[in-house]
Amino acid sequence: MLTFFAYGLAIVLNLFIVFIGARFLLAPQAAAAGYGVPEQHTPYLTVKGVRDLTYGLVGLALLAFAGAPAEAWFMLVVAVAPFGDTLIVLRNGGSKATAYGVHFATAITVLISAALLFAL
Repeated sequence: MLTFFAYGLAIVLNLFIVFIGARFLLAPQAAAAGYGVPEQHTPYLTVKGVRDLTYGLVGLALLAFAGAPAEAWFMLVVAVAPFGDTLIVLRNGGSKATAYGVHFATAITVLISAALLFAL
């Protein structure tokens, strides 16, 4: 059961970040609003889209071809991004609810995923 849950959570998180990356590339203003910063089209939104899409695809590739230990280390390291996103939203006048409820919660969920994968 732990294996199913650990792999399932990792797959969902990676697919979710692929979706977010694609959203920043295809609908940048809407994605920026969901991110928690003022809506404006800047090259940053495209950069964020490419970054997130890449993170998700790398995570899926690691899980498929390298296994749980590699994915666990990846999740541990990549948790830096949503922690950083939390600070970006707070420092740029975004709502605390978005900063903590979306980004900080995501970082914690990614760390939980790493812990579950390390436990396998």
